[in-house]
Amino acid sequence: MHGNTCTRRPEARLSRASLGVATFALATFTLIVPAHAAAAAGCEGGGFAITGLTGSTAVAPTSVGGDLATSIPADSLGPSFLVAGRYVEFTVVSSTFGVENWTLTGTPNPLDITGERRTVVMASKTPDHQGLSLTNGVDVRITGPDLVISRTGPGLAMKIQAKDCANGGIFQIEPTRADGATTRFTHTLADGVFYFDNSNFRAREGDQLSFKSGTATVRTRINFANDLSPKFVGTDSPQAATRVQQPSCSNPFVSRVRGPEVVQQCGGVTEWDVASGGRMGQVMGEDAVEVAPPAKTCVSHCQAQDQVSDQAVVLGFPFPVPVDSRLQPRFP
Repeated sequence: MHGNTCTRRPEARLSRASLGVATFALATFTLIVPAHAAAAAGCEGGGFAITGLTGSTAVAPTSVGGDLATSIPADSLGPSFLVAGRYVEFTVVSSTFGVENWTLTGTPNPLDITGERRTVVMASKTPDHQGLSLTNGVDVRITGPDLVISRTGPGLAMKIQAKDCANGGIFQIEPTRADGATTRFTHTLADGVFYFDNSNFRAREGDQLSFKSGTATVRTRINFANDLSPKFVGTDSPQAATRVQQPSCSNPFVSRVRGPEVVQQCGGVTEWDVASGGRMGQVMGEDAVEVAPPAKTCVSHCQAQDQVSDQAVVLGFPFPVPVDSRLQPRFP
């Protein structure tokens, strides 16, 4: 969102209260996290449909932007299905809820960041469930541009939340395991998209920015971008997740706070260990390059007072991204 816009960051996660070693039910609670809601203008006309189902054409509201709550039986699921919106589309692997070809369609919108180009952003977001799989039907809830889909299996639950918008905090995926173990996600960027160390943030590292409710310290930030669209920028947005270091991708930088340092991250792929009940989000556009006070830490039954409602400072990013800011090599 723009720097003079107040933002709220409500998102949701799964409860672990009813987990068992066998199949278990999903319970939805509100989680407030430092990922950003998409601006309303960026979602105009947005709405999802689910296609690619066995014996069914599509699951969608009867009108664009309408509401729907339903379940897709397990026997209607093939190996994968397509979630298609006006601005966003992606393929879901049925047995894992891994995501393939996460795409911004480039449909014209005042807040478009692609230059109206169809842009594949993520080639894949792949979870390692350590032998577990999803076996039950898929619960679907569509409310205007918002989508929530969830599926369970023995000892495992997965939930995907998405917004059909041109930018903002428009995707997150959440694993929950009965054994409480972490889930390793591998994020692979699409061709032409690359991770970089944002020099605008590095130049301001350690600065204290004032907001009406307090201050926030500028920290270094890893974003992803391409060489085609000067507004196209995004970031991974973790909650209860830790990035796995990649020693074969060692990139030297200088910190204003710590001095010389090495960022061990590749230019085309990252790995994340996500706690059971944690999540991996994706933020696109100005929201990905802003600084704002963090929300309170909250894991269930979150209230309005846990939300961030404050102005943000947009630091932006250099375009084209300098070669020495791009993380290398592309793969381990």
